[in-house]
Amino acid sequence: MLRFLPLLLALGAGFIAWHVSTRRTLRELNARSSPLHDAALLGVCARLAAALGVPQVVVRIYEVPAINGLAAADGQVFLTRGFYERYRSGAVTADEIAAVIAHELGHVALGHARRRMLDFTAQNALRAALAAVVGRFVPGLGPWLAGLAAQALSARLSREDEYEADAWAAALLVKAGLGPAPLLSLLRKLAAWGGGAQGPAWLMSHPAGRDRIAAVERLTARWG
Repeated sequence: MLRFLPLLLALGAGFIAWHVSTRRTLRELNARSSPLHDAALLGVCARLAAALGVPQVVVRIYEVPAINGLAAADGQVFLTRGFYERYRSGAVTADEIAAVIAHELGHVALGHARRRMLDFTAQNALRAALAAVVGRFVPGLGPWLAGLAAQALSARLSREDEYEADAWAAALLVKAGLGPAPLLSLLRKLAAWGGGAQGPAWLMSHPAGRDRIAAVERLTARWG
């Protein structure tokens, strides 16, 4: 039993760290955001809510300049100020913002936050185990290799989440009467703006824009 103690401690530490990080992030998001008041965007939010059969979809503007959307574990969706200003300038349409919101709602509906908790906990244990095993043979290199392996695993799981959220968003947009076109046009714009991360593909948390576009096109082609 004692030989498994480091692994159990790593699992426990990962579980606690994830919860602490999640609560801190939610406090930060709520403290630095305000309710969405734009009439046109509230209109598309109402269409998404009707398609989902819920009273409303809560969207807030997060006061950071980056272009991004985020979903909190409690179901709130956050649009960054940078994204909202792109909409205000006409670079992004209300329907494309609806696609962002639908994608983030997909993360919530598919339980990706809970899945990340389990993944984070498992990765913490994997990192500790690999560091211990590899460290026996290559002293000093174990923690680095363990961290790289955990990062690669996390990135792969995150990319799978993005594909799933895109598919869920496309289905919701169709149900709301908006169709998949806003999602596809948004993904093309993000790719043109250089929204894709740079670096080795196996360490990226998001798939390349062209791959996401192709996946949505294949999906909607099957729908006819």
